[in-house]
Amino acid sequence: MRRSRLLIVALAATAVALLAATVALRPPARTTPVFDPPVLAGQQLWGFCAGGFHARRGTTIVVTSSGHCAAPGTVAYEPDGATVRGTFGPPARDPECPHAGHECAASDMNALELAADRIPWGRLNLVDMGVGGYREIAPGTRPLACDDIALGDPVEINGRDRFRAGFVGEKGENLNEEDLTYFPCMIAADVQVAAGDSGGAVLVRGLPAGVSSRSFGGKLGFTPLAEGLAQLGLELCTTPDCDLVPPVSSP
Repeated sequence: MRRSRLLIVALAATAVALLAATVALRPPARTTPVFDPPVLAGQQLWGFCAGGFHARRGTTIVVTSSGHCAAPGTVAYEPDGATVRGTFGPPARDPECPHAGHECAASDMNALELAADRIPWGRLNLVDMGVGGYREIAPGTRPLACDDIALGDPVEINGRDRFRAGFVGEKGENLNEEDLTYFPCMIAADVQVAAGDSGGAVLVRGLPAGVSSRSFGGKLGFTPLAEGLAQLGLELCTTPDCDLVPPVSSP
């Protein structure tokens, strides 16, 4: 894989030109219901952080997001500004990095640990792609790794609740002087992105594949899902209750 020399800009940074280009476009209305508690996989979590996929660490349910868009300990709230959705944990990081002046990580990923009353039991294997519909992750589905993704593969995202699709155009490591985090695998696709897409679910060939991470001239750069989950010690939810027994509701 060849090294990318493109100027990389974090999606969480201000992107006035990109936002201006999309503000006049009205997205089509969704036709699927929004549940309570909502399926946050594929939707906005908090501020500029979008939601990736539901996963678990033991019995703890989380939603993946981007390691660069929320500091550890940040509390995420519902749109009402009062109801707590959960708390962000630390980002995926290698204990050591051979590249001077950089941090190293398997993927640009962290996770929001969901508050107990905001876990969408019975729907943890769904991804809400907005107008793109709910996508069900089949039991036993394996999250895609870098080697599973090929040039020309179809890509779908829904950050900022704006469904978009395109194709993989490039794959390589992410090492340059402008971006101080090294990723061994960065995948570029011809999908327009803007501030607020960071952390969003990336589907490749309809399968859980990655996390929205960077903008290459306004186009999507994402890092692979399997490597990020492994580094964070997480297991992708592929059943409605993520192979757990949900708590019994009080009458």
